[in-house]
Amino acid sequence: MVVPSPISFWTKKSRAVGIPTVDLSLDRETMSESIVDACEELGFFKVVNHGVDMEAVSRWEKEGAEFFAKPAPVKQRAGPAAPFGYGCKNIGCNGDTGELEYLTLHTNPASLFERSLTISEEPENFRSVANDYIEEVKDLACEILDLAAEGLQIGDKYAFSRLVRDAHNDSVIRINHYPWGKKKGGAPQWDQPSPKRIGFGEHSDPQILTLLRSNDVSGLQICTRDGLWISVQPDPNAFYAIVGDAFQALTNGRFASVRHRALANSARARMSMMYFGAPALDAWICPVPELISRGSPCLYQPFTWGEFKSAVYAMRLADSRLDLFKKVQPPSS
Repeated sequence: MVVPSPISFWTKKSRAVGIPTVDLSLDRETMSESIVDACEELGFFKVVNHGVDMEAVSRWEKEGAEFFAKPAPVKQRAGPAAPFGYGCKNIGCNGDTGELEYLTLHTNPASLFERSLTISEEPENFRSVANDYIEEVKDLACEILDLAAEGLQIGDKYAFSRLVRDAHNDSVIRINHYPWGKKKGGAPQWDQPSPKRIGFGEHSDPQILTLLRSNDVSGLQICTRDGLWISVQPDPNAFYAIVGDAFQALTNGRFASVRHRALANSARARMSMMYFGAPALDAWICPVPELISRGSPCLYQPFTWGEFKSAVYAMRLADSRLDLFKKVQPPSS
C-alpha cells in the first residue's frame, strides 16, 4: 500500500506532494505492487517497518559524528577522496562543489581495512561498526530488489539482488555532513533550507539502488518528471529508497532514476548516510528479457558496470549519463 508522507516546506520552485511509503510488514503481493508503483511514479519512496537493526545504524551514525567533529587537519589525513576517503566541498574531479564534507568508503573488506587506519584511532572497532551497518542495509536493499522483481513479474526474482550480492560487488557507503549556516557572531543564518546554498547539487545516482537515512534535519529534495522539486520530510526511523541509473536500464525504463539534491541552508547541521548498491565491475547491465517486447523495444545498449562507472567519472554531477547508452530507435512506420 502506498501512503503519502507529509511535506514540511517548499519554495517557489518546489511543491508539497505525498512521498510514497512502503510498509515492509504487509503481505508480499501488496509490498511488491507498492514498490513498482513508487518506482514508476517517482523513483523514490519511504520504507517503514524495514526490520533493520537501528542499533547498528546508530553506532554507524555515531562513528560519523565523531569523525566530523575532529579538527580539519586530522580529518584531512583521511583524504582526499579519490574517490574513497574524506572530502570537503569538492565533489568528484570535474569541478562540482557543495557546502558539505563527507566520507566515502567501498564495502570491500580490504578497502575498508585500509581506509579505517586513517579515519579512526580504533580502526578495528570502526570496521566492525561499518560492517554491521553494511550487512543490515545490504539485506534491506536486496529484499526491496526481490520484491521489485516479483512486482514486475520477472521469472527470476533474484535477477536484481544477485548483482548486489555478488562477492565482487562495487557497492559503496557514504556519510554526508552539512554544517549549519552561521552569520558572523555565530547566529543561525537560515531557518529553513532554500536553493540559495546547495549542499549537494542536482544529480541522479548511477548505481542500482540507494538507501538513504538522515538525522531529523530537512534538506533533501527530489525532482518530479515535470521538473518540480519535492521537499522530503526527514524520518530517522525510516529509510528512503532511490532508483539509480543502472536500475532504470535493467527495467528498460519502467523505473526512472530520480534526480535529487541536498540544501545546506538549515539552522542545524544535517547528516545523511547512504548505501549505494552496485554490481561487480564486469557485470553486464541490460534490460531483463521480460521487459522487452514489440511495444516496449530495448532502450539501452548493453554495458558493463565498469564502463558506465568510467563514463560517470568523466562527466559533471548533473549530466544525464544514461543518454550515452541509449539505443537509436527506428522510425515508426
